[in-house]
Amino acid sequence: MPQTVAQNLVSLMIDAGVKRIYGIVGDSANALIDAIHHSDGKIAFINVRNEEAGAFAAGADADISGTISAVFGSCGPGSLHLVNGLYDCNRNSASVFAVATHIPQSEIGSRYFQETRPDWIFADCTKYLGYATTARQMPRMAELAIQAAFLERGVGMVILPGDVARETIDKPMLPHPIARSRPVSLPVKDDLDALAKRIDESRKIVIYGGAGCREGREEVLALSRKINAPIAWAYRGMDVFEADNPNGIGMIGMLGWGAALRALHECDLLLMLGTDFPFHGLFPADTTIVQIDDTASQLGRRAMVDMALVGDVKTTVKTLLPMIAEHSDRSFLDDMLALHRDMLRIMAAPLSEPQNERALSPEQVANAIDELADKNAIFTVDTGMCNIWSARYLNMKKDQRLLASFGHGSMANALPQAIGAALAAPDRQVIALCGDGGLTMLMGELLTAVEQNLPVKLMVFNNSSRAMVHREMHDAGIEPWGAEVKNPDFGAVARAMGLYGERVEKAEDIRDAIVRAFDYPGPALIDFVTDLFADAPSPQDVMKRLEKEKTIDTARDDIETTRELKTRI
Repeated sequence: MPQTVAQNLVSLMIDAGVKRIYGIVGDSANALIDAIHHSDGKIAFINVRNEEAGAFAAGADADISGTISAVFGSCGPGSLHLVNGLYDCNRNSASVFAVATHIPQSEIGSRYFQETRPDWIFADCTKYLGYATTARQMPRMAELAIQAAFLERGVGMVILPGDVARETIDKPMLPHPIARSRPVSLPVKDDLDALAKRIDESRKIVIYGGAGCREGREEVLALSRKINAPIAWAYRGMDVFEADNPNGIGMIGMLGWGAALRALHECDLLLMLGTDFPFHGLFPADTTIVQIDDTASQLGRRAMVDMALVGDVKTTVKTLLPMIAEHSDRSFLDDMLALHRDMLRIMAAPLSEPQNERALSPEQVANAIDELADKNAIFTVDTGMCNIWSARYLNMKKDQRLLASFGHGSMANALPQAIGAALAAPDRQVIALCGDGGLTMLMGELLTAVEQNLPVKLMVFNNSSRAMVHREMHDAGIEPWGAEVKNPDFGAVARAMGLYGERVEKAEDIRDAIVRAFDYPGPALIDFVTDLFADAPSPQDVMKRLEKEKTIDTARDDIETTRELKTRI
């Protein structure tokens, strides 16, 4: 039976497993909207307030569901709003199928109303970008875009002029199914033999893992136990490695904590597994580094590696395990774990401090959220200081997940990602750690949460500042001018928009407010007035404090020894 191009496109999405498509109606998308409307409920239309938020939500939806999600934008400004969110999806390896509807073919090149150049605009934030100028092109292009989203883990996109979307095609479906499964990959035997030899000859080994270890978590933990190697992780690897990991030693970088940085610079072999951590200056320059990743383009991109192996982490480590000898020497591991415990003690100090005269401790807020959250909760985190509080004070459990704008670093991601996660996993608690700056960028999506009746829990860290930038300016010796912002009472705003809303200014009210929000059956927001000047020391600063403590302890021991000698004399 003949179909319009838009109907065929919806049929392809259904066949690929798309359950939801995010977007905003517009005349160039009329044919697509009509086809979705008549899909017998097989694809739900999620009516967002900004297409950027739709892309963020689609990325989270895909990440949590483990399959593909979809988003669209209408011609010109509508599609332009997609750009930032699609960059995030692409860099977060989220399988998203995107449609940019476009002006009529006959008007292209005439500076027509809302005309843009989507073939230029989206080239850098997609794995595949097809531009359909005829009806016969669209089925093949859509299939290639969807396959790219699955197999290359990113955004597959088609540009669809509104007049082409209304055209009819006689043979609407291609005969073969869409390829969805990524193949397993394994380095050649000679490379594995060489790696096994390096491991056997090394005595101080550190594993540094990222999100690419998710499927191979148990194999990496087994490797750590066999060679007595501490495990550090990137932010994207936090929900992979923090839980139930006795050899865990934290993170490096601005968000860093624990003994990870010291371990990386004292080891004689660093194994980088499934990570694309971007800040190359933190990796040691004089240590043997081996990197394993299933994406060849990521090898050697962040550090000068001595061995680069293409392979998925699970299969590679599983094959490697019987090839290496068990290490009996635990001295390096035990030293790093002891240092890690000392650094955790210093990091925990703000949790017991009384409230200062300025505002709430963000550390105490994050810690309370962690303690009260469900064991399988999904956290979404805004870019900024919320990244630090989540990295240090959310103690991830094995079945919890953490979503953020990891590689792209965009603000305003937490609320829309919470919407996508809640739609993908309606039986799980979804908690967003929102910065005040990020929330105000896409605050209209509070209405989307209400409209969809999503029980998302929004924990707002309100310090009336672009706090991360404020901190960076201060550290650079620059007056943090322009970083302050004037905020409303977010609790009152939430109530006006149909959510449960509350504002908290006293430390003794933190936990009760969180409980009320978590118990509320619909969307809820708590506005925590937090301290802009909370310390958040770097791992280097924590090490200096430890060394100062040791110096003081040594001095006290010397004084006691002197007193004992004087007594004897």
